[in-house]
Amino acid sequence: MPVDIIVYALVAAGLIFWLRSILGTRHGDERSRPNPYEAPPENANADDALSGTLPMDDRVPTPEDKVAELAKNPMRGMSIEGKSAEAGLLDITKADKDFDINFFLEGAQEAFVIVVEAFGEGDRDTLNGLLAPNVFDAFDQAIAEREKNDETMQTEIHAIKKAEITDARLDRKTALITVRFTAEETSVIKDSNGEIVSGHPDKVTQMRDMWVFSREVRARDPRWFLHETKGDFDGDNETIPNSDGQ
Repeated sequence: MPVDIIVYALVAAGLIFWLRSILGTRHGDERSRPNPYEAPPENANADDALSGTLPMDDRVPTPEDKVAELAKNPMRGMSIEGKSAEAGLLDITKADKDFDINFFLEGAQEAFVIVVEAFGEGDRDTLNGLLAPNVFDAFDQAIAEREKNDETMQTEIHAIKKAEITDARLDRKTALITVRFTAEETSVIKDSNGEIVSGHPDKVTQMRDMWVFSREVRARDPRWFLHETKGDFDGDNETIPNSDGQ
């Protein structure tokens, strides 16, 4: 028998042994795995109902559960930093039964992209619908300064790497949540001749910004507004103006 055939046979036998050790072997008594895209039958929980118990997965998580879970297990770059922030979020869930921490953070990230890029484009109409008056004033002044210098700015957010809640509190009827964003962006400012004044259109840089979102918990309007943009911290990016004056 040729040597190469013997080598192939040994390799094949080794692969079979490895697969069996990892996956095991079927003997007909295993429970079949459910198809994740198939709806469960209507009587899927009949046996559990008869026994007086329900599967743990059938319990709908409360807003408090979601806060506790995210504080314990950060996911997709979203996290809650510290017990104080967690306690503040729990106070907010008590005041606003519809508050969903995951939905809030996903919306905050979308707002971050929209606001940063709208600021670069000088889109005051978009900004006016998302920013509190004092924040809009800071953004409007920065845009007016660019216009005065006959400069244009273009900023693109490529990815948000982290959205970390660093503080949360309830101030009477107003919920205030501070989020520290870490994102990848390209940003460039050009003069009236199209010459680059600062930045680079192809150089991706990391930006960090700390934003405070607010909402009246008893208001019918479900929107959160950008209440404050903070500066004066390590790694603060200068792309966005700071409404706190620092």
